[in-house]
Amino acid sequence: MTVGVLALQGDFAEHISMLTRLGVESREVRKLSDLESVDALIIPGGESTTIGKLMARYELDRAIHARAEQGMPIYGTCAGMILLAKDIEGSQQPRLGLMDIAVVRNAFGRQIESFEADIPFKPTPERPVRGVFIRAPIVSRVGAGVEVLSEFEGKIVAVRQGNLLATAFHPELTDDERVHRYFLAIVK
Repeated sequence: MTVGVLALQGDFAEHISMLTRLGVESREVRKLSDLESVDALIIPGGESTTIGKLMARYELDRAIHARAEQGMPIYGTCAGMILLAKDIEGSQQPRLGLMDIAVVRNAFGRQIESFEADIPFKPTPERPVRGVFIRAPIVSRVGAGVEVLSEFEGKIVAVRQGNLLATAFHPELTDDERVHRYFLAIVK
């Protein structure tokens, strides 16, 4: 199994580091040939508008969309969640639109209001996961077939729809491997 990490902008190195710690082969995805050689994809946090424009420029958006429809698992963190959403409130920015969710960008405030918190995560009920929230989005609407995996202060911050997983927080910036392990179980 090889997991690709979209490496156009954002914290892709941290996801690769997490995957290496878990003993999983990973590869940076920057062009179509990179995408063709992976079994799953992580879309990292960063600047969602920039990542969306770069995906379109390199024609990765259509290729990722096609691979997702063929069943390739995709995990989006923060900006990745925004890019996976069908609807982004107040924005017409480029997106993949694969998940039947609506999101609100920067729902917890600006960069200076970033924080860490222990949050419940349905797949690991024994104890909360550590989440890093940096200009994080929230899910404001879920469609049929979307499972809510986590809420923080009454706001939806993790969802799954079939082969697609999205979190508003950054587990790759912590030592907690459980969210990535959950994604890898989807891949297998």
